[in-house]
Amino acid sequence: MRAAAIAIGLFGSSLLAALAFAQSPRTAPSFQIADVHTSGHDTNARILEGGLFRDGRYELRRATMVDLIKSAYGVDSEMVAGGPAWLEFDHFDVIAKEPPATSPQAIKLMLQALLADRFKLVVHKDTRPIQGYVLSVGKGRPKLKEAVGSGEPGCQVPPLPPRSPGSIPTNVVSCRNVTMEEFALMLRQMVQEFGPSLGQAASYLTGPVLNSTGLKGAWDFDLKWNDKRALPLAGADGITIFDAVDKQLGLKLEPGKVPMPVLVVDSVNEKPTPNSPEVTTALPPPPPVEFEVASVRPSKPGTDEDVGQFLPGGRYEAHGVPLFFMLTQAWDINRVPGDFTGLPKWLTRDSPRFDIVAKAPPAGVVLGESHGVYDLQSMMRALLVDRFKMKAHYEDRPMDAYTLMADKPKLKRADSTNRTACKTARAPRAPDGPPPPMIATCQNITMAQFAEQLQTIAPLYLYYPVPDSSGIKGSWDISLSFSPAPPNLAGGGGNGGGKGAGKGGGPAAGVSADPSGAVSLFDALEKQLGLKLEKRQRPEPVLVIDHIEESPTDN
Repeated sequence: MRAAAIAIGLFGSSLLAALAFAQSPRTAPSFQIADVHTSGHDTNARILEGGLFRDGRYELRRATMVDLIKSAYGVDSEMVAGGPAWLEFDHFDVIAKEPPATSPQAIKLMLQALLADRFKLVVHKDTRPIQGYVLSVGKGRPKLKEAVGSGEPGCQVPPLPPRSPGSIPTNVVSCRNVTMEEFALMLRQMVQEFGPSLGQAASYLTGPVLNSTGLKGAWDFDLKWNDKRALPLAGADGITIFDAVDKQLGLKLEPGKVPMPVLVVDSVNEKPTPNSPEVTTALPPPPPVEFEVASVRPSKPGTDEDVGQFLPGGRYEAHGVPLFFMLTQAWDINRVPGDFTGLPKWLTRDSPRFDIVAKAPPAGVVLGESHGVYDLQSMMRALLVDRFKMKAHYEDRPMDAYTLMADKPKLKRADSTNRTACKTARAPRAPDGPPPPMIATCQNITMAQFAEQLQTIAPLYLYYPVPDSSGIKGSWDISLSFSPAPPNLAGGGGNGGGKGAGKGGGPAAGVSADPSGAVSLFDALEKQLGLKLEKRQRPEPVLVIDHIEESPTDN
């Protein structure tokens, strides 16, 4: 029933958006109290679509105004039109109070009211052509079977035999009693539903699908295709969603302009109105995030490393996990190439190892998603403090970090009508080819803003924020292609603050280039944009471990 649920969700979301938009801000419910402020610089923050609601506390962190509008009105980001240049660049945090039984629909209306009140947001409905995909009839007769009976319409994932090791994953859906209008609505989310199972960030379909088949009535059909990342492995047997629609259904799915209902931003303030004085005392504190109960035991020799997963009911299991990994997981510093400051000699990257079986508290409800979320980072931090008697603190110390400088700039002047934004995506991978590069595209962006984004664009290279000392004024459109990870990552260089990084921000001396020919971030900036990252020492916060026990306390 996986895809059938997708269809219901789409229709429900569209209906909710229509009803919500029809509400007047004067009649819409509002949060009891809300803290609204500009977000701090946290490149690791995950934007939870719709926000997190737990124990009467609603949180939506590091969200752009487009994210806020998307969450409040239940529309896709590409359906938000107009507005000032900063609309999808500035980030905000919203923390609000409401009774625990409040429904997701009511919270959407409350968020609409908050945007109108605190940001003076004014929007109106319109219909505009946006880039999407058109579903039409192919040259021959459609390969569809007219639906028989009045069974529940929808698309389901049929039971499949276990996949043998090394076999290529294939996505299969079986659709029954489905109209072409319904299929076009379902198709984009259906493809996206399968993509994340392979860690895929981008789907085949990056826009809405318009039904132009002219086919009436309901139909039965099956559809099989491979995800993008599986195509190189599948070779000649691989099939894209476009070829699958063509060959299996006798239809065409092609890029095209799609007239869609949009929300047009007429006006909005960049700074929210001040919080009320009582916001610090009236907001419910965040609920304690720690395992309700946990068993921690030394792993038996030869235990395979399993870094952990949550099972139904909140049960968490991890086996053969190095204590070092637990530290990086708890303090979210996986990108640091070197050791922690103050790490005892008995604690290495591989030893000691432990098995953990624990019970998490109830997950927070993620509005807009079909599941809850567990804050493993906070729970692991509490576990280390409690069971390993860990004590630590942050302090500023002189560290090697990077600054953006001008070399021989090769930049393109920005189209000032575009919003300021940066997006990253992996290029397609050729069969039997090397790992594909990362492509970063920024539009209408200043050098100061680009420098601020570099840590997000290339986190494996840059541990500390990058200030701008290029002296370049104005706004620019930028495209950059580079290897997602530096060739010398395992050796500790090439990463902001790393021990072995080369002079001028280049790769570490003596480290060979990527054998695949991939371009490092440093070389890409220099050769493609005429910019460079220069290493300088400056005070940066460092986690210092004051104490940690070699063995956990008894269970």
